[in-house]
Amino acid sequence: MSESSKEERHAERMARKKAVVDGAIAAAQEERGVLVVNTGNGKGKSSAAFGVVARALGHGMKVAVIQFVKGRSDTGEEAFFQQAAKAMPEALHWHVTGEGFTWEIQNLDRDVATAQAAWALACRYLNDPAIGLVVLDEMTYAFKYGWLQLPAVLEVLAARPKMQHVIITGRAAPEALVAAADTVTDMTLVKHAFKAGVKAMPGLEW
Repeated sequence: MSESSKEERHAERMARKKAVVDGAIAAAQEERGVLVVNTGNGKGKSSAAFGVVARALGHGMKVAVIQFVKGRSDTGEEAFFQQAAKAMPEALHWHVTGEGFTWEIQNLDRDVATAQAAWALACRYLNDPAIGLVVLDEMTYAFKYGWLQLPAVLEVLAARPKMQHVIITGRAAPEALVAAADTVTDMTLVKHAFKAGVKAMPGLEW
């Protein structure tokens, strides 16, 4: 095949693709808040959500982050975003509400009370139309262990301000949450350095 023929064939393929993409963009005209769920056993669920936090702040949106399980305050993301919160206190609200993993706490009543307190805090933001993005980090564990009742949570999510986006992260997202979400990503684990004996490294894992 001659070079000119290759170029013509490529141009035709790209023209067809452009028509499909332009059609999809033209068909998607609704503007509203989106419920996103990042789940699965793979790495990156929270990291992806925090990337959207940076994106939203860059667009001048107000953001609230509530971490349901993480209890440590020495993670790189918290250090970075807490500095950002100091620079723009009206724009970013970052809350580490967890006390650590349930197998470390080993106290069901404390786990339930901690999760419910985090949810009460989240509800304040989910009722505030000035908040453009709410991240409920590792919230799925609260459903898995029965600390929160999913139907009540879905009711609040459905009643949130029209233009507010919500991202929920964590493994084993329940089917009803997946069904209610607009965008769902299941992150699949292929390999992880930890299973090969490499300890969690700062700047990458925390």
